[in-house]
Amino acid sequence: MSLIDIRALLPLIIPAASAVFIMLVISVYRAHLLTFLLTIAGLLLAFSSLFAVSPLLPLQVTKLLVLDSYAFFFMGLIILAAIVTAIFSYGYLGKSSVIREEYYLLMLLAVVGACVLVASSHFISFFLGLETLSVSLYALIAYQRSGERGIEAGIKYLVLAAVSSSFLLFGMALIYFEAGTMEFSRLSLLLNNTNSSILYLSGSVMLLTGIGFKLGVVPFHLWTPDVYEGAPAPVTGFVATVSKGAVFALLLRYFGAHNQHLGSSLFTIFTVSAAASMLVGNLLALLQNNVKRILAYSSISHLGYLFVAFLAGGELAVTAVMFYLTAYFVTTLGAFGTITVLSDGAEEAGTLDNFRSLAFDRPWLAGVFAAMIFSLAGIPLTAGFVGKFYLMYAGVTSALWFLVILLVISSAIGLFYYLRIILVMFEPQEKTAQGTTHPFPPVPLAGGAMLAMLTLILILLGVYPSPLMQVIQNMAGLP
Repeated sequence: MSLIDIRALLPLIIPAASAVFIMLVISVYRAHLLTFLLTIAGLLLAFSSLFAVSPLLPLQVTKLLVLDSYAFFFMGLIILAAIVTAIFSYGYLGKSSVIREEYYLLMLLAVVGACVLVASSHFISFFLGLETLSVSLYALIAYQRSGERGIEAGIKYLVLAAVSSSFLLFGMALIYFEAGTMEFSRLSLLLNNTNSSILYLSGSVMLLTGIGFKLGVVPFHLWTPDVYEGAPAPVTGFVATVSKGAVFALLLRYFGAHNQHLGSSLFTIFTVSAAASMLVGNLLALLQNNVKRILAYSSISHLGYLFVAFLAGGELAVTAVMFYLTAYFVTTLGAFGTITVLSDGAEEAGTLDNFRSLAFDRPWLAGVFAAMIFSLAGIPLTAGFVGKFYLMYAGVTSALWFLVILLVISSAIGLFYYLRIILVMFEPQEKTAQGTTHPFPPVPLAGGAMLAMLTLILILLGVYPSPLMQVIQNMAGLP
C-alpha cells in the first residue's frame, strides 16, 4: 500500500486509533469528561481529515475500498452524527450510574464500521464493515444492563442480526459462484446477461434479506420497535441514523456500480417492500402510546419513502437519497436528542405522558421537538418537506405512479400520529396524590445548544436548500 493510500485512509484510521488510545487512557485513569473530550477530539480530527485528503480523490485502495466524493459525503455525515450523539450522551450518562468510558469506545468502533461500509467496493469489506458496526451496536443497545428492556432489546438484535448475517453470507456465496468475483465493479460487467439466473436471483434475495434487516424495512422490521424502546435514547438515535444511513449508502453503491436497471424480479421485490413499509410503518404507528415506538414505526415508513427514489434510478435518485438522508439525520438526531435531555437517571422520557405540559414548562424545548416532528411529517419550511419533494420528483420522473401515490397517502396517515405527539405537549399534567406534577429535568447546556443548532439547520435546509443540493450534485457520482 502506497503512502497516498495511507493518507487517503485517514478518515478511517483516526477513529480506530482514537479508540485504541482512549482504551489505553482508560486502563490508567478513568474520567468521564476526559474520555468524552478525547472522543470529540478524535471525531473532529477525522472530520477535518476528509477535507485534507479530498484532493487525492477518487482513489481505489486495494480491491476492497473505493474512496470518492460519494463515500466522503457519507463519512462526513456519519462522523457529524457521532459527534452529536456523543454530546447528547455525555449529559445522559452523567445522570446514570453505569460505567461510562467504554460507551465512547463502542461508538468510535461503530463509526469505523459505518465508514468502511459506505466506501466498500467488495463483498469482503462490505461484510467486515457491517459486522464491525453490528457488534458495536449489540453492546450499545444493551449498555444499561440494569433495565430488563435494554437487555431484551440487545438479545433480540443480537439473535436476529446473526440470522440475517447468515443469509447475507450465503447470498454472497451464491453470487460469487455465479460470477466468479466479489468486486462490485466486475459484477456489473459479468452479470449484465445473468440477471435472470436462478443462482444470481437466489443470492440477491438472500443478500437483500440481510440488508433489509439492517434497514428495518418490511418484512424484516419486527425488531425495530423493541430495540428503539429498549436502547438508551442517544443510542436509538445513533442506530436510526448512522446504522441505517450507512447500509442504504452501501445498497445504492452496490446497484449503482452495476449501472443497470434492476431485473423485473428484484424490481418487484423492492416495490413490494417499499409499499408495505410505507403502509405498515404508518398504520402501526397509529396504535402506539410510546414516543420511541412511534418513531420506530415512523422510521420504517421513511425507509419505504427512500426506496421510491432508489427504484427510480439514475443520478437524480442518488441526489434525492443523499439530500433526504441528510434531512433525516438532522431530524432524527434532534427528535431523539429531545428525548435524551428530558430523561433522568431513573426513567427515560419514552411515553406520551412524559411530554404532557412540555409546551408550558419548557416552551423552547417543545418548539424544538415540534419542529422535528413537523419535518418528519414533511410540513413546508422544514428539511423533511424538501427531502420528500425530491423523492417524489424522482418517482414522478421515472413514472413510478403507484409508489408516488402511496407515498402521498401514507404521509397523510402519518400526520395523525405526528400531530398527536404535538397535541400532548399542550395537555396539562395529571397531579399526583400530593397535588404536584412531575417536574421536567434541567436541560444540559451542551445538549440544549446542540438542539438549537439542529433546529437552525433544519429550518435553513427547509427554506434555502440550494447550497447543500449543489454540494450533493457535485459529490453524487458513483463509480
